[in-house]
Amino acid sequence: MRTRLTVNGEPREIEHDTRTTLLDALRDHLGLTGSKKGCDHGQCGACTVLLNGKRVNSCLCLAAMHEGDEVTTIEGLGSPEALNALQKAFVAKDGFQCGFCTPGQIMSATAMLEELRAGEPSYASASLEGDMPLDDAEIAERMSGNLCRCSAYPLIREAIAMAAEVKS
Repeated sequence: MRTRLTVNGEPREIEHDTRTTLLDALRDHLGLTGSKKGCDHGQCGACTVLLNGKRVNSCLCLAAMHEGDEVTTIEGLGSPEALNALQKAFVAKDGFQCGFCTPGQIMSATAMLEELRAGEPSYASASLEGDMPLDDAEIAERMSGNLCRCSAYPLIREAIAMAAEVKS
């Protein structure tokens, strides 16, 4: 089967088996190894990418279902020479520890900050409308789908809060 995607702003076409997940298409067919295969069941968030601007667990998506869609991976956010605000904050706050979950954490945080700016409430939000302060509880709730084997959660939340201040 052949599927066309826009990956990190670049049109790409892959030839794949109908059972190929989006994660495997990115890693094995396109060589984008930033997204990790953690649990392969959608429970850890290591494979998080942006699909048409929304965060998804790419291990749960079949590549064939996303003809023409836009995918952003960690490789599309910045480069070693020009890190984006979240990447810089993760380095500054030591929010990466072993680094295995970091790409998924950063991709999820990227989408989470956009959701917050769009006024989308979470379970921890004090109100369903209006401004939602980005406090520690709000970040923790919104990032709850991303697990860290090193338990660097406080540092990850600090990095996200730092990056949110930079983007404001």
